[in-house]
Amino acid sequence: VTVYESDDDAYNLWKSETDIAPERILRFGAKDNFWEMGETGPCGPCSEIHYYIGDDPEKQSAADVNVSDEYWELWNLVFIQNERLADGSLIELPAKHVDTGLGLERVLTVIQGKTSNYDTDLFQPIISATSNLAGVDYADDPVPFRVIADHIRMLTFSIADGVMPANEGRGYVLRRILRRAARFGRTINLDRPFLYKLVDTVSTIMGEAFPEIPEKLQHIKNVIQAEESFFNETLDRGLNIFDKIIAQLSGDTIPGVDAFRLYDTFGFPLDLTQLMAREKGLQVDEAGFKNEMSAQKSRAKAAGKFKYNRPKIDLQQLNDGPDSEFIGFDSTTANVLIKNWAADGDYYLLVLDRTPFYAESGGQVGDTGKITGHGIDLQVVDTWKDGEHFIHRCVGNFTDDHKDEFVICTVDGKRRNAIRRNHTATHLMHAALKQVLGDHVHQAGSLVTPEHLRFDLTHFEKLIREQLVEVESLVNREIRRNSELNVDIKSFDEARQAGAEALFGEKYGDEVRMITIADFSKELCGGTHVDRTGDIGFFKIIEESALAAGVRRIVAVTGKGADDYVQNMDAVINQIQTRFNISLNDLPERIDQLLTQKKQLEKELKRKQQVDNKFNVRNLMKSGSVVGNYNLVVTTVAAIDNEDLKSKGDGLLEMLNSGVGVLGADMSGKPGAVVVVTPDLVQAGIKAGDLAREIGKFMGAGGGGRPHLATAGGKDLNKLPAALENVRKKIVQQLENLK
Repeated sequence: VTVYESDDDAYNLWKSETDIAPERILRFGAKDNFWEMGETGPCGPCSEIHYYIGDDPEKQSAADVNVSDEYWELWNLVFIQNERLADGSLIELPAKHVDTGLGLERVLTVIQGKTSNYDTDLFQPIISATSNLAGVDYADDPVPFRVIADHIRMLTFSIADGVMPANEGRGYVLRRILRRAARFGRTINLDRPFLYKLVDTVSTIMGEAFPEIPEKLQHIKNVIQAEESFFNETLDRGLNIFDKIIAQLSGDTIPGVDAFRLYDTFGFPLDLTQLMAREKGLQVDEAGFKNEMSAQKSRAKAAGKFKYNRPKIDLQQLNDGPDSEFIGFDSTTANVLIKNWAADGDYYLLVLDRTPFYAESGGQVGDTGKITGHGIDLQVVDTWKDGEHFIHRCVGNFTDDHKDEFVICTVDGKRRNAIRRNHTATHLMHAALKQVLGDHVHQAGSLVTPEHLRFDLTHFEKLIREQLVEVESLVNREIRRNSELNVDIKSFDEARQAGAEALFGEKYGDEVRMITIADFSKELCGGTHVDRTGDIGFFKIIEESALAAGVRRIVAVTGKGADDYVQNMDAVINQIQTRFNISLNDLPERIDQLLTQKKQLEKELKRKQQVDNKFNVRNLMKSGSVVGNYNLVVTTVAAIDNEDLKSKGDGLLEMLNSGVGVLGADMSGKPGAVVVVTPDLVQAGIKAGDLAREIGKFMGAGGGGRPHLATAGGKDLNKLPAALENVRKKIVQQLENLK
């Protein structure tokens, strides 16, 4: 064991309370045995247990501890008793504690007589399962198997704790780890999503000690499968782009702009591009990548320049003492003192000793209202937290001439009540979603405003109408029950033992507010709520959509907002009924009919356009012949129906100048023809109707029409070519007789 060089207490305790020989209790300096979290902050001496893993116990030497890889640090006890100040000096902490860290995997490695963590039964079942999926032996190339085993454990635990893949924060770390594991899978022939198949093995190993894993097993698998499938869609394209970049490379460094394109377009984290580059003996211009990233952030910031950015606050103090005591659960008005203030452009930022204004947190927006007093007439337009301080952003008239006088705070009660209704409805909907969809549903984000509530949930498919209706029914049933909300202040552990839902990502203190709604909902929440569920009035879901892989978003309204929505929908439906002059029950069928007709017309129009694109009068004229001084065109064309064929005949007639045209067509399996004759030839006695009747008769039917344009039909499509040839000969004879 090792102790800090001047820590006689730890040294004497190891010596007197254990069987460890004195020569095995070693003293080391600050480099090895004084733990610090950073340049400043809590720190203190530490004492460590080291274990020799070499093959020859006779070679053990105190000189090799903290030097040789054959000595593993298994356990570290840190005595947090000091604080490192910015000037480098140390002071004693008023409250001291021991921070103890045991290396579970290393201890297990020693117990099981292994030389690698990955050879223990914490990892080997995962590695074996991966080998079976890949059809590749672990011994052939251990690295991909170890990376995958390590990463799938991290993914499983993180998702069980509520983390979801995202493009920022912890969600982005999760996404990077998953993509890195998927990429290593490619090196052992695992080209399709496979990571989710390993979650069962992780659950078998760790589930007894960590019951949240088997409890959320399907949710974890769904998240990983969805994310991995999404990544696989872009991975192949990204790899092709990577190969092209390599092929065009003149040196040994991939430019930062190319690395950023792989990240921005194909979702390749920088470390993945660096990994692939190293495999080819190349490096990546990391500085160039960061420049591109910075430029993108600047563009994004410029795009949002009209948004109010909360400033770093340099407050002017008016009064001493504590501030920001929130009294808004019980009151929406109060006489208070202004403790601090600052100017921010057209706004004034105020900190009060007490405040009824709720500061934005937990998804609930901040309160608005008024602050008035001598020389002060302010509209509060937003309230938020800066650390433990409540910041009231105001517009209007402000002076600090009467700093010791009380001012009157008045929260906008109508707006607050709308927020309360929506917040309590959020709790009810959360509970209802779990009942309808399953326990895998967890809150992945929320927004509570006066106008609506927005709730993001972990779920992997679109909610069908029947599910949404059931959720609405459950929530409205609880509203009609008019249950009283019970608010308890408990320790965090007591609340969790009582079954309260704690939301991942929220920060909870030692004491928490537990909101209980009858036997329906129980959550930890610091927001404002109605007194009874009946105060909500009515609940209506107005939107359901996809937010990300495995995350859905629901928007709903309550109270007057729900009334307005339903009344507006009723007005719209009434207008549609009036226009169609049908009953409400017949409306869906009528709309289906119209949609079917629309599709048929679009299909016919598309066919006609295709046919028209093929019809070219000038080309038809070129394919024709000249008999004496007259043009003659006899051919087949594509046509949808008789009207289409006549239209094409009209087009040909305009181009003939002086002559005769006959166009035959296959119209849905039956033959048809149109005959056109220019006016001068009609005067000369050549009639389109006569020619059409002859064609129709030849094809087993008939024909007729006006002298300049007539049509013919038939029963046997096979006779169309002969009919056209027969009439061509007759027309040639008639034209020759006119010479």
